[in-house]
Amino acid sequence: VSALNEISDDMPIVFAVHPRTGTMIDQFNIRFSDNITLLPPLGFKEALFLWKDAAVVITDSGGLQEETTALGVPCITLRENTERPITIEMGTNILAGTKKESILNAYRESIKGKSKEYNVPPKWDGRAAERIWKIILKNISDTDIFSSVLQKKRWV
Repeated sequence: VSALNEISDDMPIVFAVHPRTGTMIDQFNIRFSDNITLLPPLGFKEALFLWKDAAVVITDSGGLQEETTALGVPCITLRENTERPITIEMGTNILAGTKKESILNAYRESIKGKSKEYNVPPKWDGRAAERIWKIILKNISDTDIFSSVLQKKRWV
């Protein structure tokens, strides 16, 4: 929180608070800078509207590491390790650890490198359903069970 408060002196922060995090904030009487806006938990679509235009996303979520990489948004991960190393390899994610100074260093690096090259991993193009559908059609088009359904165009 101390690192976030310091970062918020440089740019405003919008923080969608997970319910368990909210409990800990209350339990430990944690105080945030006035430059940090606390929001209730958001649905995926609402959160996506915040992420897509963010200068940087700070998270401990593995899924969000992937989302920001697909969006090309810089990400700082507040963990000591990640099960999504490809996000670091692709250049959009920095593993910051959990100490104030390492978080601040990751923030500075992220902002400084905002224009750096990044890559989206192969097949992270939002077209997985289309590829899956083509494979299914290819594999079932010759079977008796599905040929009549396909001929009647109940699928597709």
